Amino acid sequence: MSERLQRWSAKGRKIEAIYRITLRQQLAYKADFILRASFLLLILYVFIQLWTAAYEGDGERLIAGFSLKQIIWYLVFTEALTMASPHLCIRIEEEMKNGDIALRLIRPLSYLGYHYSSYMAEALFRFGIHLAVGSFIAWLFVGPPAFGLGWLGLLSLSAGALTIAFLLNGIVALCAFWIEETRGLEFVLQKLKFTVGGMLLPIDLMPEWLQRICAWLPFQAVLYIPARTAVAYEEAAVLQYFALQAAWIIVLGAGIMVIYRKGVSKLHVNGG
Repeated sequence: MSERLQRWSAKGRKIEAIYRITLRQQLAYKADFILRASFLLLILYVFIQLWTAAYEGDGERLIAGFSLKQIIWYLVFTEALTMASPHLCIRIEEEMKNGDIALRLIRPLSYLGYHYSSYMAEALFRFGIHLAVGSFIAWLFVGPPAFGLGWLGLLSLSAGALTIAFLLNGIVALCAFWIEETRGLEFVLQKLKFTVGGMLLPIDLMPEWLQRICAWLPFQAVLYIPARTAVAYEEAAVLQYFALQAAWIIVLGAGIMVIYRKGVSKLHVNGG
């Protein structure tokens, strides 16, 4: 085995270990999961009542091309993706404050690589749980999902969506190198995903001028694109969505690397 293959194999074992440890940590907090699932059920129940009233109980009626069933399942997918994201800002902020970042930086895996592996392991696990819980209540009120290839589109685009979510949260979290307290910025980021990201309602229902603005922002790639693909699958659009997600991953990935290097450089100066 060449030296390069040995290095990649070693990195793969480290990432596997991070995934295994993260999943064990998640399984240790069962009460937390029950509370999250209960909250998700409550939120979706409220949304179902609101949208049923908006559609006047008519399951055949279309609003901006969406039926009541499509809207409810769209909300299930956006909520599952939203609640899947771990609180990266809190973790990195605490590492800055208590000095744990010094230990992270000398470990045999890059700082961002470690957090990305841990983030994705937890996010994928949470996404599966919340998707199952949300599907239960949606199935109960509007019937089973018959989205065909939409499921494949949802699952394949969700990996890119969670990666973009990590990069957005990571950029905000790394601001802790300069300001330490980043929860205010995280609050703003969350609200942008809730609104112009399409969590509360599909972007198709927004005014045309706002849709044009949303098209230039990365937030739609996190929530709107996977959820819309699931409920209204279009083969041609899926290829465009993959390209859009890839473009944002490159842009945001370059951004987080620049911020990280500048931040570490500053941390080295202060520690010297």
